Amino acid sequence: MKRPQPKPRPVQRFSDEYLERCRALSPADIVRFLDDFKRIQGHAEARSRLISLKVPEPLLAAFKTRARLAGIPYQTQIKNLMRLWLAEGNPREGAPR
Repeated sequence: MKRPQPKPRPVQRFSDEYLERCRALSPADIVRFLDDFKRIQGHAEARSRLISLKVPEPLLAAFKTRARLAGIPYQTQIKNLMRLWLAEGNPREGAPR
C-alpha cells in the first residue's frame, strides 16, 4: 500500500521592492512593528529569559538606589533602558570606544 504524498507547503514570496523597504527599516521601526503585530494578533507577552550579567558592585548599588527612589524595580528599569536604546535606532550609540 502506497503512502499518500504530503501536500507541498506554500511558499511566501516577496517582491524586490518590499524586501528593499524592509532592509531600510530602523531598529525602532522593527520594534514598533513587532509590538503592533503582537497587539493585533492578541498574543501574550513574550517569554522572559534569565540572563547572567556581571556588573561592578558600586554601579549596581547606585542603580538599585536610583531605581528605588524612582519607585521602579531595578530589573524593570534595566528592561526599560534596553527598550529605549532599541527605539532610538542608532546602533553605534553607546558602543564602547
